[in-house]
Amino acid sequence: MKAIRVNQYGGPEVLRYEEIPLPEPTAGEARVKIDAIGLNYIDVYQRTGLYPLKTPFTLGMEGAGIVDAVGPNVAEVKKGDRVAYAMQLGSYAEYTVVPAWKLVPLPLSLDSRSAAAIMLQGMTAHYLTYGAYPLKKGETALVHAAAGGVGLLLIQIAKRLGAAVFGTVSTEEKARLAREAGADGVILYTQTDFAAEVKKLTNGAGVHVVYDSVGQSTFEKSLDCLRPRGYMVLFGQSSGPVPPFDLGKLAAKGSLFVTRPTLLHYASNREELLKRSGDLFKWIANGELKLRIDKSFTLKDAAEAHRQLEGRKTTGKVLLTP
Repeated sequence: MKAIRVNQYGGPEVLRYEEIPLPEPTAGEARVKIDAIGLNYIDVYQRTGLYPLKTPFTLGMEGAGIVDAVGPNVAEVKKGDRVAYAMQLGSYAEYTVVPAWKLVPLPLSLDSRSAAAIMLQGMTAHYLTYGAYPLKKGETALVHAAAGGVGLLLIQIAKRLGAAVFGTVSTEEKARLAREAGADGVILYTQTDFAAEVKKLTNGAGVHVVYDSVGQSTFEKSLDCLRPRGYMVLFGQSSGPVPPFDLGKLAAKGSLFVTRPTLLHYASNREELLKRSGDLFKWIANGELKLRIDKSFTLKDAAEAHRQLEGRKTTGKVLLTP
């Protein structure tokens, strides 16, 4: 089968379209013939070695398709089932093997492209707003990278919970998308100081929570956006890792909280996985949650997809297709 392999860390050019053996499922596993692959920023972290993995490896943490073989002791799925999954390495390929407990059956209302687009980013937005900091009606939130895949979903789910949401973006076009998703205020950080603008938008009070996937370039200023006892939820580092930080500043800035969560710990069992994905599937079917699939590339063009993602030339979700 064909797959995108990383033999050494580096830029998009290290992504190699190669022929590798078809994997066979063992006990508790199922093989999926992949129809659609979700692109995520964690793929970039793994490709560059920021999140190191043993090379060579097949990239990709999310996909959707059809079960075409099952190993022994599998009760969760059967051959022919339409499924999706996230947080399992190896989706940049024509086939992959996944622990059966991680495979979520798809409802008839959801196609493979939508499923591949919603699993990782959608469940991330779900755990951020329901787990890492459970947003309540009447509270306020700041979302960085508000026109990205997670950002647009975060805005919609936060509004569904009754919160006021402000978002930061880099361009007028991205600002339009954030507003369409329901943002109460949008800040072009390329034109204005986002911390000062948040204080204006909240009449000096600050927000209850900041959801930050950017990291290095936004972290400290994001703390200035929080009200006393507010929450800084750092769930990514697209601008680089946050440098060593004096925890005493949290006291000085208002007895603040900081957490660095990951989906791995908020969808760590089948019950959690089915709950989060089930909510997302239901909201999409009811028209309560809208997906934006921005671009789609063939698997062999994965390097170009990475260039566009890193160059901030995408909004919403980017897909690959075998």
